Amino acid sequence: MRFNRMLLSATLVIVALVIQVTILARLQLPGAVPDLLLLTVLGLALVYGHVGGALVGFGAGLLADLAPPADHAAGRYALVLCLIGYLAGLAKPDKGQVRSATGPMVVVVASAIGSTLLYAGVGALVGDTAARHVGLGSLLFTSALYDLLLAPFVVPGIMALARRADNDPIAEATASTKTDVSTGWLSSGTGGGLGGQRGGLRLGGQRTGLRMKSTKSRIARAGRIKGVKRL
Repeated sequence: MRFNRMLLSATLVIVALVIQVTILARLQLPGAVPDLLLLTVLGLALVYGHVGGALVGFGAGLLADLAPPADHAAGRYALVLCLIGYLAGLAKPDKGQVRSATGPMVVVVASAIGSTLLYAGVGALVGDTAARHVGLGSLLFTSALYDLLLAPFVVPGIMALARRADNDPIAEATASTKTDVSTGWLSSGTGGGLGGQRGGLRLGGQRTGLRMKSTKSRIARAGRIKGVKRL
């Protein structure tokens, strides 16, 4: 199962990175660039949890740091996506089933804003002031808007693929076989118990009848003896 997770995560991350670098980055949209890699990490984190989300985020961010045309220090985006994947994994729904779209949409908006702020903050620590020239407010608004518009087409599909990759047909077949066997065993045991109870009831009824007969005979004998004494 872990191998399936690793294989699926690596495939999805590479595909998302290629699409983002070759297509989304060349759209020349105002403000930020739609972050398909971030949405991929979020979709996997909502299924794998905080630990899996942190690992996937670190690997995806490291690939983005090394992929051309990289214009920042290596490890910068890896740190950002590692933290975002960990925090998003904490919002993993129970049993991996999302009851409404409100929760994931809130996670997407918060992650888009948080990743932009973290990226700008880490850049300020290493002397990168590009966010100041572009405008941090514009980046926050456009990144949240683009990711929110793109999320319904990306996050549900990634979550569905992640859940399907976690399913083990052999394990499910074995579990179902064990369940059927145990169910049959319990049903047969229950039938035997009922039969035994019925048999016990019958025997109990017979014993009760015998006791009543013996009691009546004793009473009759006692009446005869008392009658003799009275006479």
